[in-house]
Amino acid sequence: MHVACETPRPSTTALRALAATLFTASAVLTAAFQSLEAQEPASWGSGDPVFHTFSVAAVDPDTRESGVAVTTRVACVGNGVPWVRAGVGAVATQASTRTEYGEELLDMLETGLTPEEALRRATEADEGRERRQVGVVALDGSAAQHTGSGPGDWAGHRSGPNYAAQGNVLVGREVVDAVAESFEASEGSGRHLADRLIDALMAGQLAGGDRRSGRLQSAAVIVADPREGMSRRADGQTVHINVCEHPTPVAEVRRIYDTVSGTLGYRELSQPAGNDVFQVKLIMHALGYYRTEASELERDRSSSYFDDEIAAAVDDFRGDHGLSSSRSGGSPPGLVDAQLVQIMWEELEAAGQAEEMRQVIRALTQVRR
Repeated sequence: MHVACETPRPSTTALRALAATLFTASAVLTAAFQSLEAQEPASWGSGDPVFHTFSVAAVDPDTRESGVAVTTRVACVGNGVPWVRAGVGAVATQASTRTEYGEELLDMLETGLTPEEALRRATEADEGRERRQVGVVALDGSAAQHTGSGPGDWAGHRSGPNYAAQGNVLVGREVVDAVAESFEASEGSGRHLADRLIDALMAGQLAGGDRRSGRLQSAAVIVADPREGMSRRADGQTVHINVCEHPTPVAEVRRIYDTVSGTLGYRELSQPAGNDVFQVKLIMHALGYYRTEASELERDRSSSYFDDEIAAAVDDFRGDHGLSSSRSGGSPPGLVDAQLVQIMWEELEAAGQAEEMRQVIRALTQVRR
């Protein structure tokens, strides 16, 4: 039943008075907001923001992506340290952070200067260079770094083909070494650049990371891709994850990346829908548990639905590998958990199909903005 209620209409005079009041309030708020220099943590203060931190700037010569991953015990590190430009390179500017280095160095790279030439010009003109730490990587894989005498112990850097790793106020050299070695180990793996950068950052964190405690923590990863159709944005950015504050920011960056990419294993599956569902179907098909009559699976509107057919295939696989299933009353129908994902990949490795499947899934999990 609907009840009509008639509300008395305000007079024209009342409406004009209300409009005048709202206009005045809007003008006051606008003036207040225009006086703010930027939306950034108050703790940064009015001078150069200080990011004692470690980072890795890198490029992928095959995809021509450029990116930076960074973490620190200061809020919102992604707002100041990482700078990327599609088809040009990447810059990490930290310690007493001169954010202008980001665009200036990328501009110089774009004109054809090498990272070494660009960084030399920039630091020679900077009276505060001894307080700075900077890493620059060009798209051709060449790199240059600068660590002044003032960032704080431990401070240093290391570079190799396609990357520059740097850090200050760390537990020791082992942090930068761990970052570098992780990134080098994933070279040529076919993994997305953002994925590799996050792993390298986590390696540094596990090696001890920032030596301070009891402070806010943040982390970020930014990647730009110059290839046609890879980004909806004019600047070519594909990945931009900026965790401004979190107890475990690098782990949070990883969780976000795996979630937005729909990477298999980021959640447990039990009849939902999503990009990772199709990945399960592809693997179950390759292992002979799903639609074995088809030579290959075509992707259509139903591919992302976890229906009874794939649930039954998963239950068969679970039963054959000694895991509980809905048929034994121990699990929800078609449960795909971390243990099952690990066994699926082990079976693919044993069958010699793992690398081919990784390439297929790599295309499915490309992150784009």
